[in-house]
Amino acid sequence: MIRGGEKAVTLLWALRSPCPLSCRYCYFGTIEEHRDSPVTGPGTLSHLSRNDLPAADVFAFARSIAGSAVKRVFLAGGEPLVWPPVLRLIEVLKGGGVQVVVATNGIPLNRPDLARALVDLQVDAVSVSLDSVDAAYNDAWRPARNGKDGWQQVIDGIGSLVAARGAAPAPRVGVYMVVTRHNLTDLAATGRLAADLGCDYFVPQPVALDPDHTLHRQLALTTDDLPGLGQQFAALADAQLPVWTPRASYPGQVADAVRVPTGFVRGCFGGRSLFFIEPDGSVWDCPSSLRIAATPSSRRRTILDGTAAQLFAADDGCADCPLFSVDCVNMWPLMDFDQVLSTSTGTAS
Repeated sequence: MIRGGEKAVTLLWALRSPCPLSCRYCYFGTIEEHRDSPVTGPGTLSHLSRNDLPAADVFAFARSIAGSAVKRVFLAGGEPLVWPPVLRLIEVLKGGGVQVVVATNGIPLNRPDLARALVDLQVDAVSVSLDSVDAAYNDAWRPARNGKDGWQQVIDGIGSLVAARGAAPAPRVGVYMVVTRHNLTDLAATGRLAADLGCDYFVPQPVALDPDHTLHRQLALTTDDLPGLGQQFAALADAQLPVWTPRASYPGQVADAVRVPTGFVRGCFGGRSLFFIEPDGSVWDCPSSLRIAATPSSRRRTILDGTAAQLFAADDGCADCPLFSVDCVNMWPLMDFDQVLSTSTGTAS
């Protein structure tokens, strides 16, 4: 939708399914489990998917974004930077007046030509996944399929991009940390590491696992973890690092999601100013697994159904939603990216 000429829509676009990492808690699931039990339901994701849209369809939709209500596109995956046409896609999006944020595991940034291209294309931000200051922990839970790449390559990739950017204002560079029961004591230290690497923002997000996930009991935060988590958020704030961090209400939102796994959220932005696109082109009101499961077949859409202006023209999404979950918490920082892009230092309140 465009309110008074203002672009107001954010797209979280899981661009492609493949990824060189095998993160054990990835929302795509793991290759190992899906090799034995392929997933087929609506909204389900898999790194083994054979249904990713052809490049021609991806580019046709991307070209339609110019002049639509879409303001910002987060390119995620899988790993978007291993898709050969990705730089051309970014060029199309930027040429259409759209802000582009790339979400990556960071390893492809070690290619000097790629890091330089992201700067030259004036990508607005690059978010890099890094889960700890402890390389052993990070690599145990985010192992590379080649058995070689890991924490050090992520650190080097961040350094490569920061160096390529130099004194240029973009891209902003940030670290996203998945917080579990095992690494929550590293939260503040990982924020300090992000600052030391020259990053501009740091977002710790709670792991989001369905209750029946095999790792839920082991990794998902519980009420017993909240005191320690609160101490870590306080230490992060007290450090006054020269990086943007989520607003002051964010730790409370995380705690609420831990205390009440499913609840009510008033004025939800899902389906109003945030939409989720899967690699097969499916469009959902938001990435919440609960919301996707509750979507009737009559509301299931795809980017093949029309242009961006047609798909995101009406404010007809969920205003109030009874399906608040930890998935929702992880979307709030996305919706605050105006602050990330407007300043490179200082925390937000």
